[in-house]
Amino acid sequence: MGRGWRGGGRGWQQAEVPSADDAAAWFGGRLPDGWFTGAPEVTVDREEIIVVGELPALTEEHADDAARAAAEDGRISRFREETRDARIEIARQAEHRYQRKVAWGAKLGGTTALFTTHSAPVMTRLRQPERLVLDTLVDAGVARSRSEALAWAVRLVGEHADSWLGDLREAMTKVDDLRTKGPDLA
Repeated sequence: MGRGWRGGGRGWQQAEVPSADDAAAWFGGRLPDGWFTGAPEVTVDREEIIVVGELPALTEEHADDAARAAAEDGRISRFREETRDARIEIARQAEHRYQRKVAWGAKLGGTTALFTTHSAPVMTRLRQPERLVLDTLVDAGVARSRSEALAWAVRLVGEHADSWLGDLREAMTKVDDLRTKGPDLA
């Protein structure tokens, strides 16, 4: 975490943001007791940290799955409102420490909600065959714009390549570890 690919043929390089390798531990120590049933899931990239925690289970009976889903959504909304000021303060501290935006989320039963996540622009150059793919998605009504079509395609690849992406991230971590063990050139 805290590292990123830099184009231009220069290869894998350290990004300009501080490491967030300890972010899960920091949030675990900083969050108030009782917010979540366990340690929150903390996901980090170069622009954003997302903190998602499991809320205590509902104890009420519900007529059907739709009623249960509505109750879960309502409980998550209540958590969001009741913790807003504290979450803003914790996010402010984390943003200063890690130089990334912080977003929050909560899970309850089968419902997960993310609150105010960051949408980062990503510039890319595409040749006509790739643009035609995006235009087909737009023309078919799958997406409203090329930008939305590209985001859709990235999500689809992420869903179907999860294992491969995990292996790739693990390999990059090994490269980082070997790099830190190498000679100090400074």
